[in-house]
Amino acid sequence: MTTAYPPPPPPPPPARGRDRTTLWGVLGIVLGLICCGILGIVFGYLSIRDARRYGQSSVLGYLAIVFGVINIIGGSILRLTGNYPFWNND
Repeated sequence: MTTAYPPPPPPPPPARGRDRTTLWGVLGIVLGLICCGILGIVFGYLSIRDARRYGQSSVLGYLAIVFGVINIIGGSILRLTGNYPFWNND
């Protein structure tokens, strides 16, 4: 006579202390809007990665990437037209 084994216990939930989805998203948005488009894109990617890992919304990450790209494109256009503030053309 054989008896069935009990089902394995469910996996433990991910640790909440290591979830930095919001931190990466807010840093990416702020840096993407104000100064560094590249850093906005990098932090946006980190936010999306953590959001997928912990099952949260990835909207902040996508916003950070969009603002970073807009910053890069806008800064490039202003530099090419010569209208970039604080750019010394002397």
